[in-house]
Amino acid sequence: MTPQETVERALALSKADGCVVVSTERSEANLRWAGNTLTTNGSMRSRRVAVISVVNGAAGAAAGVLERSAVTGDALEDLVRASEQAARDAGPAEDAAPLVEPTDNTDRWDAAPEETSIDVFAEVAPALGEAFGRAAAERRLLFGFAEHILETKYVGSSTGVRRRFAQPTGRLDVNGKSPDYSKSAWVGRGTRDFTDIDIATLDAELTQRLRWADRTAELPPGRYETILPPTAVADLIFYLHISSGARDADDGRTVFSKAGGGTRIGERLGSTPVTLRSDPAEPGLECAPFVAATASFGGLVSVFDNGAPVEPTEWIRSGELAELIRTRAWAAKTGTQPAQLADNLVLEAPDASATLPEMISRTERGLLLTCLWYIREVDPQTLLLTGLTRDGVYLVEGGEVTGAVNNFRWNESPVDLLSRLGEVGRTERCLPREWSDYFTRTSMPALRIPDFNISTVSQAS
Repeated sequence: MTPQETVERALALSKADGCVVVSTERSEANLRWAGNTLTTNGSMRSRRVAVISVVNGAAGAAAGVLERSAVTGDALEDLVRASEQAARDAGPAEDAAPLVEPTDNTDRWDAAPEETSIDVFAEVAPALGEAFGRAAAERRLLFGFAEHILETKYVGSSTGVRRRFAQPTGRLDVNGKSPDYSKSAWVGRGTRDFTDIDIATLDAELTQRLRWADRTAELPPGRYETILPPTAVADLIFYLHISSGARDADDGRTVFSKAGGGTRIGERLGSTPVTLRSDPAEPGLECAPFVAATASFGGLVSVFDNGAPVEPTEWIRSGELAELIRTRAWAAKTGTQPAQLADNLVLEAPDASATLPEMISRTERGLLLTCLWYIREVDPQTLLLTGLTRDGVYLVEGGEVTGAVNNFRWNESPVDLLSRLGEVGRTERCLPREWSDYFTRTSMPALRIPDFNISTVSQAS
């Protein structure tokens, strides 16, 4: 069966009070390499079908969600019945809302799923081969992978919603090491189709960082002037964003809660006029313009909202908290408007144009933290995070990188950092390191922090 036929048949089989079906067609191609040698490559196809059954009760509507892969026509009825039973067994859903009504759209519901193949690496693969040759000649080792995924989602509901979106997601992750593994550096890029990936430039960046590590020094903990490149900024800002749910803020549980009740919407978070926004139509970062959820999650996403539009939203506007993530159910409860979670993020400041090298050249003494890793929340009331550095911490002196230093554990709140920005650089497409397998569509600037909190020395390598 086609995905459309799967959706229509599952809806026809449903005996629930309401039903949503999400069929996800996934096509994937990948390359992997280690020690300057390509090790594996391949392509895969898969299908997942999720059935969300809604059962109304005296205490409210309950939802039962079941998702399975490789569902055949004969097994589809079992999936629908199991979803209905899960709904009957569940209690009333706190995110319950009437299912979305259909609207006019141009999603090409009748179109076939889109596919990728190993051909997407037609330019990248030969360039990797050249990089392997250079690395071997210069006594460097390259490890990493490249993957390209095309997911086509079909969302149909008993109310008549029929929506389709094809999402390309590509990423390239390269780690460079010395032969004795004493030096390590990482670079990564997110992409839609690999036509914008320049392997030679990435390899030159890795080479430079490994050369910086020819000289090493040990530094103690403390507060250091610190430059965070866009990759590290993306990891921090994404954590800030997924912690900005309206429900938890209204309940007084997060850094975005106002003392005495309510939220901090309208409050200035810092004097630097940065803007954090999402837009499904953002060039190069395009993502689904509607909700396609196979699970409800933490007040941020609701299966009842499937098919609802995802609108362009400014979350922080010129340094002021402008909006929080809000499902339709919570919006109805609080008399506000929904603000759906989107799959991209852009952080920018007006007239900010400095490149990372230019920011380094203006640093008398400080640190360059290229990668943040193992990030965990310590205190939700302040959004205090802790984490480690990895694959390159460098000392900057007199406007130049003079060597690599030991790894650290750090403790910082990204919300607090926004109040202490020393400089904001040029916004550019980047790939988070910690979140690279989950959230790849980001554009961020480098940031200068006058007093980044390095709490302890780490033995991580």
